[in-house]
Amino acid sequence: MANLTQKSCVPCEGGVQALSRDEATALLEKLTGWELSLDASEIHQTFRFKDFHQTMDFVNAIAEVAHREDHHPDLVVGYNRCEIHYRTHAIGGLSENDFICAAKIDALIPTKVPASNNTSADTSIAQS
Repeated sequence: MANLTQKSCVPCEGGVQALSRDEATALLEKLTGWELSLDASEIHQTFRFKDFHQTMDFVNAIAEVAHREDHHPDLVVGYNRCEIHYRTHAIGGLSENDFICAAKIDALIPTKVPASNNTSADTSIAQS
């Protein structure tokens, strides 16, 4: 399988099966710090930053990925954190598109520490 960051999302308007738990777990292993929901219908991760400015820089970078891939996450944004949830709404579960976008978000941060492991993370965003 090609590196997920080298792939592009394909339009999904439904009519295809969501990934199975096993398929999602295999793709999850290619990501850093993302978690699979209990029902295997979404992946999510929380990122922490030094301040609001860094958080918003990250949110804007996510928006650029979402626009380029035409695949949009659900976000919860606070002063120094951004929680990202990916699922393909048209199929009610996960598709490869969710993992492609998560991998591209992973690539935004060169040295990533999942928020659960570092409550005072000073995460900086890769400029591309």
